[in-house]
This record gives sequence, C-alpha cells and structure tokens, in this order.
Amino acid sequence: MTPVNAPTLALAPVLALLFAASFWGVVWYPSRILEGMGMHGAWLVLVSYAAAFLVFTPFVRFSIRGLRRQPWEALTLVLGAGWANVAFVLAVLEGEVVRVVLLFYLSPIWTVLLGRWLLHELLDGYTWVMLGLGIGGAIIMLWDPVIGHVPLNRADLLAASAGLAFAVNNVMTRRITAIGIRAKTHLAWFGVIIIATLFVLFQSPALPDVAPVAWAGAIALGIGGFMLSTLAVVYGVSNMPVQRSAVIMLFELIVGAVSAWLLAAEMISLQEWLGGALIVSAAMIAIFKEGLPT
Repeated sequence: MTPVNAPTLALAPVLALLFAASFWGVVWYPSRILEGMGMHGAWLVLVSYAAAFLVFTPFVRFSIRGLRRQPWEALTLVLGAGWANVAFVLAVLEGEVVRVVLLFYLSPIWTVLLGRWLLHELLDGYTWVMLGLGIGGAIIMLWDPVIGHVPLNRADLLAASAGLAFAVNNVMTRRITAIGIRAKTHLAWFGVIIIATLFVLFQSPALPDVAPVAWAGAIALGIGGFMLSTLAVVYGVSNMPVQRSAVIMLFELIVGAVSAWLLAAEMISLQEWLGGALIVSAAMIAIFKEGLPT
C-alpha cells in the first residue's frame, strides 16, 4: 500500500464516527417532524428499526450454538439495546434536547461500574471521582432551587434509563464472545423491535392514520439513519483505539446543542452548562480509564 493512501484510510474511521455522532445529535429533528405528521414515537421507532433489521438480515449469519452458550447474556443484550434506543428517541421527542443527551451520557459511568461488577474488575479512586462528578453534575443540572429538589419529568427518566440500558448493552456486547459483531448488532435491533412493540401495544395500538410520506420517512430514517450510523460506529471503533473513538462520539453533545439552538430555539442556562461540564468530565475519566492498567 502506498503512503499516499494511508492518511485517507486513517481518516475514514474518524469520519464514520463523526457521521454517527452527528446523526444522533440531530435525530430529534426528523423524529419530531414525523411525529408532527401523526406518527407516534413508538410507531416511528418500530417502523424505522424493523426496516433496518430486514435490510440487514441477508448479511447476518446466526450461530444457534453460540446463542445457546450464552443465552442470558444474549437476552440481556436484547433488552438493554431495545430499551436504550426506544427510550432515547422518546426522550428527545418529549424533552429538551441538550438535557436529554447529557443525561444519556451518564452511560460511560454506568458502563465502568457494570464492567467492574459483571467483568470482575476492581473499583479504584478514578471510579469514585468519576461517579462523584457524574452524579453531582446531574444533580446540579436538574436541581430546582425554588422547590428545593430535583423534579424529574418523564423525558428525564427516559433519558437516564436509556443511558443505563446503553451501558448494559455495551457490557453485554463485550461479554458475549460466542457470536460475531454483525449478529450482535442484529440481535440489538431485534430488541428495539420488541420494546417498541410493547410501547405501541400499551400507548398507541391503533395503526397511525398518516400520509404515505410519513411511512416512507420512518423507513428512510431507519435505513439511512439508524442502520448506517450503527454500521459507522462498528467500523469506526474497530479501526481505532477505544478511547479515541469514545471521545469522538462526544461530538454528539455539540451537534445536539447547536441543532437544538438553531432549530428549536432551546437555550442552555448557566446551571445546565455547569452540570453538563461535570458530566462530560466524568465521561472523559470513564473513557480514558479503559486504557489504564488495573
């Protein structure tokens, strides 16, 4: 291979991750447009991920023997990935974009803690500092001085639980070794379909009476957005150090803040800036701690 092509090859994983981070930072906007057309959030997620699941199916080879070797881990991956994706989309449809994204980005903290528990790694000083910054930042960001406590709304709870579920998804992805990465990705999308179906049954069981363009938009969002961004992340993290890829994915916070300001006129208060800075600091500690010897 010639040296001329080396920079291009090195840049490709970075661009892939930037695309994925940008998509997740702005996914709230097309989602709200489709919801405004009458497509309920749970239906939107169900149709989008079902489209991605079906398109990707021919490229996946499942190992039944592998699933039988780690059945509980596979089930946990399905539920964790399903809740993470459904809850995040519903949260950005209901809540303030930056607040939702920041609460979701407590996930690196949960990933480290779950990794210590499920992967038998020890807690140390870095972990406690990280935990203090993350929880402290969330409390500062959410605290209401008028009522003297943290008034969590539905969007906040969805966002925080999505971050925890995403951490479970990450740990299970690392723990499951009996099937390949494409099969694990497909399994995760199957989990999204299951959880979205449950939301549909309990919240909006009737088929949405929307124009064909809304259905087409949901399908396009699934194939051109959720599927491609997931594959971009898989490609990016497979071709660079974990710490670098995780830092690049924090670009989602910038995209989310800028897009919410430009497209929804959302303003970020000083209190939210301070809390967000602490959460990002905790996430950075969690990210770089992965590269430290234990």
